[in-house]
Amino acid sequence: MNSGSERSSSLWMEIDAAEGPPSLSGEERADILVVGSGIAGLSAAYELTQAGRSVIVLDRGPLSGGMSARTTAHLASDCDDYYHALVSSLGLEAARTFHQSHVAAINRIEAIQEAEAIDCDFARLDGYLFAASEGDVGLLDRELEACQRVGVTGVERLESAPLPGAAGRACLRFSGQGRFHPRKYMNGLIAALRRDGARLYANSPVESVEEADGGVVAKCVGGARVRCDAAVIATNSPVNDWMAIHTKQAPYRTYAFAAPVPKGSVPDALFWDTADPYHYVRLQPRNDDEDVLIVGGEDHKTGHAGADEIRERIERLEAWARGFFPTMGIVERIWSGQVLEPTDRLPYIGRNHGNAAIYVATGDSGQGMTSGVAAGILLRELVLGREHAWAAAFDPRRKPASVAAATEYLKENLDVAARMLAHVTPGEVKSVEDLPPGSGAIIRRGLGKIAAYRAESGRLYLHSASCTHAGCVLEWNPFEMCWDCPCHGSQFAPDGEVLNGPAIHPLRNPD
Repeated sequence: MNSGSERSSSLWMEIDAAEGPPSLSGEERADILVVGSGIAGLSAAYELTQAGRSVIVLDRGPLSGGMSARTTAHLASDCDDYYHALVSSLGLEAARTFHQSHVAAINRIEAIQEAEAIDCDFARLDGYLFAASEGDVGLLDRELEACQRVGVTGVERLESAPLPGAAGRACLRFSGQGRFHPRKYMNGLIAALRRDGARLYANSPVESVEEADGGVVAKCVGGARVRCDAAVIATNSPVNDWMAIHTKQAPYRTYAFAAPVPKGSVPDALFWDTADPYHYVRLQPRNDDEDVLIVGGEDHKTGHAGADEIRERIERLEAWARGFFPTMGIVERIWSGQVLEPTDRLPYIGRNHGNAAIYVATGDSGQGMTSGVAAGILLRELVLGREHAWAAAFDPRRKPASVAAATEYLKENLDVAARMLAHVTPGEVKSVEDLPPGSGAIIRRGLGKIAAYRAESGRLYLHSASCTHAGCVLEWNPFEMCWDCPCHGSQFAPDGEVLNGPAIHPLRNPD
């Protein structure tokens, strides 16, 4: 749930976000409230509206904005974290549930875009997982064996990936994958929701969602409120939970770019390599002469990379792509997004910890398009009081079920603890006088820390460096020109306004 925008602009943002009515005012009533208008929120709203429920959707910023507009939009039923790793850590049934949910999500997108006549460039494609090096061939063999045990159909091993620069590299081919234009699809869902009576409000930041009087009451910044029987929180990182869910997932920043390629020079397929961090590639159709190549990768923990490292990562990403796609033209757009990595590799979809009528969808592990649509399917059943086969595996209240998951849980929370201790470390620059125009830095002032940003005009913006969610010390993001919380993924504009949750309130003025 983004308000406004970060600095970069994705390929999908060439299409305007759906216009929303003025922000919510007064008090309204509905059967279901959905907070967040990305792919998960809109999918849940659509499924529940189709089931005959009255629905209100609220978003802090524009409709169909946020991280769903910053994806590379692979519709994949392969597993980013590998099926052999899922089977090893969580068992066959959990891996089967993951696979079944992502297959169902692709099928559901295909069915909805047909039923609603949404022109979103949907296409069924093959996906190819290819070895980044000779040493990764064994990984492909382990993955193929795991796929066969899980019941993944349409997967086979090939001796050479059909990629311009990957001849002779072994790969696994996954049939039945897909691609689409996410902004066009989400705008189509919004049109269908409005046709069927749903009420959608942009620029309506929610500050609390609580159970009361046998239902749920949500309050917006500014005083507006919604009363409902149940609420779905689909805000990338949940804004209703101060801590519980956030201890079980970690924010990561990912990068992508778009560049033209001659029509027919690159196969229309999905490609992923086995590097760590891995690279992922797809095409977006443009015209009769050329397509757009979309390349992503170089992920890192949010708030853990400075200007030099970010620049190097983007340069590496382009250099990698040019090695595989020699016909690639000049890069037209570069953007970044944020994904949430669950400690046990499965998303959190279901009833929120400690609540009976508040549900969440988060922890997509970089597969947000399919995970978000699967969330809509599962949440429809749970909100309507029905059982579902995926519910136990994706339950947000679950605890680490393996040594690997517990180890990852401990590692991420130790990192959060270390970031909390950053309150007592020195600042990055000694004073605001050392801050050049167009840059931000953390400055120590007495016992506290200040987030300082100097605009190109010379105007200075000073705020407390403590995230208003849980108090972690912020880090300046020089690529997106915003403040990032390295603990739970909140983002703030240079003027202190919230760009992305779980934070609700803007940065405080310095003490």
